[in-house]
Amino acid sequence: MTHKLFQPAQLGELSLSNRVVMAPLTRSRAIGNTPNALMATYYGQRSSAGLLIAEGTSPSPNGLGYARIPGIYSEAQIAGWKLVTDAVHRNGGKIFLQLMHTGRVSHPQNLPPGAEVLAPSAVRAAGEMYTDVDGMQPFPVPRAMTTADIQQAIGEYAAAASNAIAAGFDGIELHAANGYLIEQFIAANTNLRTDAYGGNIENRIRFAVEVAEAAVAAIGKDRVGMRLSPYGNFNDIQASADTDALYEALATKLNALGLVYVHLLDHSSMGAPVVKPSVIAKIHAAFKGKVIVCGGYTAERAKQALESGEADFVAFGRPLLANPDLVERLRGGGALNAPDMDTFYTPGEKGYTDYPFLQSVDV
Repeated sequence: MTHKLFQPAQLGELSLSNRVVMAPLTRSRAIGNTPNALMATYYGQRSSAGLLIAEGTSPSPNGLGYARIPGIYSEAQIAGWKLVTDAVHRNGGKIFLQLMHTGRVSHPQNLPPGAEVLAPSAVRAAGEMYTDVDGMQPFPVPRAMTTADIQQAIGEYAAAASNAIAAGFDGIELHAANGYLIEQFIAANTNLRTDAYGGNIENRIRFAVEVAEAAVAAIGKDRVGMRLSPYGNFNDIQASADTDALYEALATKLNALGLVYVHLLDHSSMGAPVVKPSVIAKIHAAFKGKVIVCGGYTAERAKQALESGEADFVAFGRPLLANPDLVERLRGGGALNAPDMDTFYTPGEKGYTDYPFLQSVDV
């Protein structure tokens, strides 16, 4: 019997060749925050995955927190991304774009002129941020967003979703994980607001829900997913006593909107707390769409997740980064290339498009 990981599957209106998903991976190759031909080669090489989710991409100049990450708010960026989607589709693949506004996880030296570091509240993230200009720098205190700023940001997500479709993407993923803007509204330690966007569960999930509503209105529910990381502690996010109930409430709202999937990220393989089975069970009970799981999965663990009903798809990050033909290697039990961490975020081809295939392919 064929391993379920390699069986075709349906995602909304999309027919996928297998259940392997390429997790969104920041690679910092977008010089001038604009996608390019090198990025098209990279994604084109990995098109055998059933679904690719392209790296976190900002809907706004304000969200370009990291050096050399791409945006999707200008005509030049749309044209650059079209190179990527054309390469993937030419090789028979399907691709979503992850929309990631970094919020307070940013530094002015990484932002274009006129942009600023915004967040739900003026709470500085612990630690430092890399800049191309001056190396590592402490995170700044962000400016707390006004109601007008919030509405503008929601509009930027909606426009970015439309731009993604114009660039040829098959859909978008809203990044509500890893401590970026949407999760900064969700988490009690980063959201100290006393208005309709802060305080209780309903208010703290309001921004996430309104962004999802705006994206669905712009491009349709079958083209919108959301990534969540309950109990993740990346970028100085802390769980709270109401975390389980919050994610159950959010999953219920996303189900009502008809999102095509939720993407559950477990960072425990990288040292974060294990995602509690209780919160996963509550999300599963509340959300009836497809579920993607991600976080340290092997082929065997992926098989168990799919056969048990824990997930409909399994996302792989670093294994796909280092193995453009990961599907073939997993199917045949082939040895895997080791990822070169020193080149994860450096410009150029090294550690990006030069990982060897089992056999050469034309991209």
